[in-house]
Amino acid sequence: MTALVSIEGISQSFGQARVLDNVSLAIQPGSYTVLLGPSGSGKTTLLSILGGFLQPSAGRVLIAGKDCTAMAPAHRPTATVFQDYALFPHMSVGGNVAFGLRMQGVAKAERTAKARDMLRIVGLDQAFDKKPHQLSGGQRQRVALARALVVQPAVLLLDEPLGALDLKLRRQMQDELKAIQKRVGTAFVHVTHDQEEAMALADHIVVMNHGRIEDQGPPERVYARPATRFAATFMGESTIVPGTVDAQGRITTALGTFDAPGLAAGSSACIAIRPEHVLIGPGIRSTVTDVVYQGSFKRVTAIPAGAPDIRLLAKLPAGAAVQEGTEISLRFDPGEVIVLRN
Repeated sequence: MTALVSIEGISQSFGQARVLDNVSLAIQPGSYTVLLGPSGSGKTTLLSILGGFLQPSAGRVLIAGKDCTAMAPAHRPTATVFQDYALFPHMSVGGNVAFGLRMQGVAKAERTAKARDMLRIVGLDQAFDKKPHQLSGGQRQRVALARALVVQPAVLLLDEPLGALDLKLRRQMQDELKAIQKRVGTAFVHVTHDQEEAMALADHIVVMNHGRIEDQGPPERVYARPATRFAATFMGESTIVPGTVDAQGRITTALGTFDAPGLAAGSSACIAIRPEHVLIGPGIRSTVTDVVYQGSFKRVTAIPAGAPDIRLLAKLPAGAAVQEGTEISLRFDPGEVIVLRN
């Protein structure tokens, strides 16, 4: 499939600070791409370059085969939804949604009809004549989404659009965003630092760190088989255990020996174990050091016997009889162990 967006060798510096370092990325038509990473990873800068709000120090951006690198935001086939929504308080909801069409010179009757149609798609068809202050935070977010989508951009850019919402509303909006994206078929590029949000929304996750792409792909693959140690620790929790690779392609650690295909003998490597793969059962004698009740499970931290530097994380059943100081035996499936280069 031909990429809708091609980011080719993008670098960006602010003074001596290198914010993006030779980033290349392809975004497919109709996809929901999430740029995921901590503060300072470069994800928001990359989104700003995509939207035309920043000119890169090097590289280029192609959208639908056209070089848009030097093109102003108003002239490129993108629209942006910001975290603060940036709605015009003096305008009605309908006026806000129709604003972009008005700037394009669309006749009043047509832009009104299109604005009503888009508000219907986002579930706010009864709010056309209201003012933004009369709406809830989630409703204002949907108005901003409708305003961006009504101009039919090739790519919709979302800059942490759910960051100002409470947890319950944020999860509700995740479901609505995904449903709306499927309905309209527009490619979405969404920036967040929230791993749960990224996995709930994306069919293409891009994990960024220090201005580079650490890993990218379907969320299931990035989570289950991350390409780097950083991706393993940022995309959910993991117990990381260092080890040594031998000539037979096996890595020996304090928690056992495992196959390490593709790693050279003597190379610096480690294993990652996801907490949901750690179960109570015959195996590693451990002492519980922390228990956090999370409703549907208990997040348990334990120190394995003979390995005082390791903190083994486990998601145990909510009813598990464990507390700080409890001696338990833990096990995990060696087939679920992730082997990584350091």
